[in-house]
Amino acid sequence: MAHIALFLHGLSAGGVQRSTMNLAGELIRRGHRIDIVCCTDKGAGRAMMPVEAALWPLRRQTRLGYAPLAWRAQPAARRLMMKPVILPLFPQKAMFYLPALAAYLAEQRPDALISADTYCNIGAIWARELAGVNTRIVVSERNTLSVQLQRPERRNAWRWRHVPQLIGATYPLADGIVSVSDGVGDDLSALCGVPRHAITTIYNPVHFGTGLEQRAAEPVEHPWLQPGEPPLLLAVGRLVKPKDFATLIRAFAILRHMRPARLLILGEEQERGERARLLSLARALGVGADIDLPGAVANPYAYYRRAAVFVLSSYREGLGNVLIEALACGCPVVSTDCPHGPVEILENGKYGRLVPVGDADAMAAAIAATLDAPLPRDFLRERGAAFSADRAAAAYLALCGLGNSELDESPTLGRAGIQHVA
Repeated sequence: MAHIALFLHGLSAGGVQRSTMNLAGELIRRGHRIDIVCCTDKGAGRAMMPVEAALWPLRRQTRLGYAPLAWRAQPAARRLMMKPVILPLFPQKAMFYLPALAAYLAEQRPDALISADTYCNIGAIWARELAGVNTRIVVSERNTLSVQLQRPERRNAWRWRHVPQLIGATYPLADGIVSVSDGVGDDLSALCGVPRHAITTIYNPVHFGTGLEQRAAEPVEHPWLQPGEPPLLLAVGRLVKPKDFATLIRAFAILRHMRPARLLILGEEQERGERARLLSLARALGVGADIDLPGAVANPYAYYRRAAVFVLSSYREGLGNVLIEALACGCPVVSTDCPHGPVEILENGKYGRLVPVGDADAMAAAIAATLDAPLPRDFLRERGAAFSADRAAAAYLALCGLGNSELDESPTLGRAGIQHVA
């Protein structure tokens, strides 16, 4: 039995948290001891945590608490860390927890630590250096960095312009580097100079089998999901601008003027005012009565099972966990062809229609076509099964030096070539 820590920024109900908890559950099923280490333990994602996992919320420090430690952790990168870490007026929050993370590693000495997201990854590598332990570090990049750098709404965006060079100097110090899609891995290598052969693609894990089937079969009280109601379109994701639910609402309005339908968007609000903005847009388009945003739910699988079409409207995704979850439940899907995951998940449209980012007319047409001729649900479930948690767990364990991958359709894990694990 190995002691493995999973390091997250927080416990919101986002895709990073859901996939991490799925991985934790599979590692526990295999007999490993799991710690969930996080900067904050608040959020709806806490309900997804396996009961067998131990929760380790870290204590926040001041800038004066973390800056000297960052300076000491990687002397060769001091010049590169100035603008993205030391000097920003609004530092990335994960940095404030660097001292506590180093203390956790020094005290608990897990065999491996798997981190998620850019600044958590950098912090994990530095924390090991500061703690002086032999814990193996595997970092996972969940988003397309080049797209993130173009986000106009990002506060202190100049800080992110200097992150790629720091990544290029820091990530190679990890024992394993993971991207959640081939596109994210290609982008990480091209933008940051990380050797492509050092990056392993491991798709985010989704639980399957009787557990998922039982959850998908659970009753749902929402009145729009009862027999005899109009077809329901479903979207799942945090209420943030990159999910581009505004384009989805515009597409729904086009569709709604042609045929009966309803739209349900599940997800917690993480950008203040976003829910009100979306509801205001729905009212302005005359479809306010047919759209509901009830927030995050503990069991989205029951909604996937009963929806007529699942729609992903994002203008960027590292992978698109919700697409995988929808397929696993046999729900027909429509997705934007955003960087980078959907085209890989749907195999260029084989398992669901792909539409241009931000094109409401194309999205409405694709939804209508899917309603008229949905793909067989068993066909979709079979595709979803390619992203099972047991395959992802085997791949992570191999990178951590804690097991060998026995995946029939994947090359041997290592650092000798471009690796890919479905």
